[in-house]
Amino acid sequence: MSRYTGVPRTLARTIREILPEAVPGKALSQVTPAEFLQLMLRRHTGRAVQEALLGDHFISDGSSLQEWLYGAGRVLHGMNPNATAENAGGLVAVREEEMEFFAKVVDQYAIALKAHVKSTYDAYVHLEHELPIAADGHRPMNEGFRATIDKKLLETLDELEIPYHIVRGTMPERLTRICELFGLTPVMSMDEAIALAREDYAAQDFRLETERVAAAAAA
Repeated sequence: MSRYTGVPRTLARTIREILPEAVPGKALSQVTPAEFLQLMLRRHTGRAVQEALLGDHFISDGSSLQEWLYGAGRVLHGMNPNATAENAGGLVAVREEEMEFFAKVVDQYAIALKAHVKSTYDAYVHLEHELPIAADGHRPMNEGFRATIDKKLLETLDELEIPYHIVRGTMPERLTRICELFGLTPVMSMDEAIALAREDYAAQDFRLETERVAAAAAA
């Protein structure tokens, strides 16, 4: 969208990029509740800085609501949602004592992060899941977890009275629809924008932290 319309996008680092320095040597599925809180804080801080640098006119891939929701989802589905994927609803069977405190902290994070998003974002576009979860070793392979995140996200946008649009279809169909919704005018061809975006993503290091450690050791 940013390439296609010329509207700048926030460039905050992803959890994958943050993980090696925040929790060296661990995959996301291995982090403790305390470590996950650190990741939530780092990710939100990165977003907030980038938003402030761009002022009132930008596109963002998500918002700090995601940081809260990924924590809230783990309260219900466990720190490693892969391990609970086969349970009813993908839910954790027994919540450990450590998770009770984690849940209270996540609830407090929610207050601050909701307030931030309410004051920062004019509207949301919710891209419905139309493909299976990518088995990339990073995303939780738990449909219940993914459904929880989506449901809570839309409920929260209603709560915050932030308007949102649900968009479906192929990438070109989504780009066309979003431009129609917000009256955005393309500044280049769609094919060129998609090609440039793929180059942007190809430049990111998506290896798991465990893979990076192994590669560094081999070198």
